[in-house]
Amino acid sequence: MASSLIPALAVATPTSTADAAPVTDGEHGGLLQALAAVPDPRDPRGVRYPLTALLAVAVCAVMAGASSFAAITDWLHDLDEQAQERLGFTAGVPVGSTVWRLLTRIDDTLLGTVLAGWLRTRTPVAVSRQRRYRTVIAIDGKTLRGARRGDGRQVHLLSALDTTTGIVLAQVTVDAKSNEIPAFAPLLNAVEQVLGSLAGVLFIADALHTQTGHADEVTTRRAHLLVQVKANQPTLFKQLKQLPWAQIPVGDRTRNRGHGRRETRTVKAVTVATPGGIAFPHAQQAVRITRTRIVTGRTSRETTYLTASLPAGQALPRDLQTWIRRHWHIENRPHHVRDVTFREDLHQARTGNGPAVIATLRNTAIGWHRTTGATNIARATRQANRRSHDLITAVTSSYPTTQ
Repeated sequence: MASSLIPALAVATPTSTADAAPVTDGEHGGLLQALAAVPDPRDPRGVRYPLTALLAVAVCAVMAGASSFAAITDWLHDLDEQAQERLGFTAGVPVGSTVWRLLTRIDDTLLGTVLAGWLRTRTPVAVSRQRRYRTVIAIDGKTLRGARRGDGRQVHLLSALDTTTGIVLAQVTVDAKSNEIPAFAPLLNAVEQVLGSLAGVLFIADALHTQTGHADEVTTRRAHLLVQVKANQPTLFKQLKQLPWAQIPVGDRTRNRGHGRRETRTVKAVTVATPGGIAFPHAQQAVRITRTRIVTGRTSRETTYLTASLPAGQALPRDLQTWIRRHWHIENRPHHVRDVTFREDLHQARTGNGPAVIATLRNTAIGWHRTTGATNIARATRQANRRSHDLITAVTSSYPTTQ
């Protein structure tokens, strides 16, 4: 490949950074109103407790720290009669098996869509956004180590996190006989249902999702893709390594110190959207990140390659640096908190949609506390548990807002 076809990235001002469709003005309803959109899987004959009440108590209980189906029922039974009525239980409360049977039958993907849409309406409105603001969504998978399917296989979920708000916008269950790759398009569908449009949105994913089909899917929806490249794509990986990096100036450099180490991250980027460019569809830029770490006097260096479908004018090196680091948000925020605070890997949910449903409830609880300004989710759940009436008031209220 001739290096003349790959000019070094020049600093440029973006011509446009289209956002996803904003939430419109109007009355934003409470949790009970939002949950009314979830279809009831039960036979209408003999239904004693409203579906919205059962789902609302599950959401609130997990916000208050409940980490299992049994704990959800315990939290409901510990509420006083007034609080139970406010959630919709006007003729007693159900036993644990009733709550468990319902939650294992609910459509987890649809429930996640409804709850993510509701959380977005509760997100505080930004007074002003930077001119270069872009919605950045991190995609990553997580195995529920304590959960099992009927055939004994583990449950694996693929999630999409809005890295700005901390809300998990969508989550889909990966087929037991497959991997995350076929689940990518259904995940995009679920995210699109929440946002209304994916135009201008940037998706960040690991090397598993460096697939030509994924690039086509994202581009068709007028969105963008930033993915890492490893040896699972040997031709592309070789092309990126052989680019004339020594001739390309450093676009951005950051230095950090903490946890007993010093780290320097250097970003270089080149334009590759020319005839004879790299072998990956819709790629506009090739990116190389070099991480140099010094720990107890020992120096280590790691080099990572990525491709971006955004042109140089809309993705400067400092932007790429920021966005790439945001991919860690999905590991450090919802996934880590689900394991540490909610003890997800110890929860042995094994029936129906139960594992995915309770994971969705945990995502919602974490997203709720993030939108209310909490930085310590464990502390926020304890506070919610002590102030159950305040929690119920907050989630069931309706108010007009603009986002």
